[in-house]
Amino acid sequence: MPRAASLLFLAFTFLSAAFGADLPRATPESQGVPSGAIIDFVEHASTEIDTLNSFMLVRHGKVIAEGWWAPYRAEDTHMLYSLSKSFTSTAVGMAIAEEKLSLDDRVLDWFPDLAPAEPAANLRAMRVRDLLRMATGHFAEQVRNYPWDAGSPAKRFLSLPVELKPGTHFMYNTPATYMASAMVQRATGQTVHEYLGPRLFKPLGIEGSWWETSVDGVSMGGFGLNLRTEDIAKFGQLLLQRGQWNGKQLVSAAWIDEATALQTSNGSDPNSEWEQGYGYQFWRCSTGGYRADGACGQFCLVLPEEDAVIAVTSGTADMGRVMKLAWTHLQDAMQQDALPENAAEQRKLKQTLAKLQIPTPQGAATSPMVEDASGSVYRIADDPLGLRALALRFDGEGHADGATLVYANDDGRQRIALGHGEWKRGSVTSVKGLSAMLNSVVAPPSGAYPVAAAGAWESDDTYQARVCLTETPYYVDVTLHFAEDGVTIDAKHNAVLSGEREQPKRVGTR
Repeated sequence: MPRAASLLFLAFTFLSAAFGADLPRATPESQGVPSGAIIDFVEHASTEIDTLNSFMLVRHGKVIAEGWWAPYRAEDTHMLYSLSKSFTSTAVGMAIAEEKLSLDDRVLDWFPDLAPAEPAANLRAMRVRDLLRMATGHFAEQVRNYPWDAGSPAKRFLSLPVELKPGTHFMYNTPATYMASAMVQRATGQTVHEYLGPRLFKPLGIEGSWWETSVDGVSMGGFGLNLRTEDIAKFGQLLLQRGQWNGKQLVSAAWIDEATALQTSNGSDPNSEWEQGYGYQFWRCSTGGYRADGACGQFCLVLPEEDAVIAVTSGTADMGRVMKLAWTHLQDAMQQDALPENAAEQRKLKQTLAKLQIPTPQGAATSPMVEDASGSVYRIADDPLGLRALALRFDGEGHADGATLVYANDDGRQRIALGHGEWKRGSVTSVKGLSAMLNSVVAPPSGAYPVAAAGAWESDDTYQARVCLTETPYYVDVTLHFAEDGVTIDAKHNAVLSGEREQPKRVGTR
């Protein structure tokens, strides 16, 4: 390896080691990928997707590129949404290997205490494999907007009419994954998160993970797992290696083959990434391979033919675009043999990755309105989102140090530091009131939400604050239009699971 390329490789390795990573690192060209192709992917992703949070590219078991769009960081966990499902499937496979479960077990046999008095024939026929392949016999409207906090989720699931014969009809069904998680817990005496700890997470070097639990103390299964980007990549590499890690078989190779193969047909559109077939909580991909994915663009893309894994976290409504860019700029560029080292392109790639950032609001640090607006408390009456009061305070000479957004909700008073032209980090114990989407975000085990924020005056009377929850896909733009007697508050999400990105206007008075 030429000296310049060696130095760049060492720089990548040093930066990665600082975050406690333990997948080996290599230059892209040494693993058959041109650095220029990765640059193209990153540049297109930065301009075409709102917004990528991170990505990691692994080829032949080595990380050849990785990047985080500030304020996201390598050491932070990230909400995975339905990417969690594939971990639940893996737990089921491990429990089957330990002879604690079987794919042919009837669902009702594991929940006699929650079963209806007279279960219908289709419910009696439902088996573990039907849960995993999303073929339970339910219709979409039965499980859409599932009331997770309204009593026992498992009991509610078993009370739903099963209109179709299980195994005959694909219908995406997150409550079905919850039932698989609950079955693992009943079979092993541990939540899925606890069960995977010594069997999967510890051997892979995954630390600091957490998983949301239901009112019944069950890992949510279909969502709620939080991991680092590299942890996603490790999981993908384990799948590529058919369950083997450091010489030990963690997961049955036969299970991975079966779980990632087509188990249910889910459409016939050759251009749709959601109609290529479904396995046991894994999607098949249009260009070969398979994936685990989650809402707003969380991906573990596994490409066996190319011996590659692409891990992505993001906050976007256009998940298909993320995959299209990955296929076009990354998968298509992968060569079978190593390429000549390209120090110039590797240097450019390193510089490109170092500059990744979600844009901060653009505008001035100060305004003629500052003296009047700064510190004034604006009260919001009868806000359905729960915002009770808001104030904006400015710091430093010329207000170059940014500002502080102070807001009150039913949980108390919160303070968020806002940088000017840069992200400032902090934490709050409640995000209720800022927007409808943030109202639904579950707090980490610490009870505090890590945030990063920035702001600027768009005009003399308008200030925009961008608040990012750095362990989720979300940021919200809060725009304050000041007038003599009050403030009008606009808020807009970068992505939502349901509803509108733009929130209703609210008015605060002094």
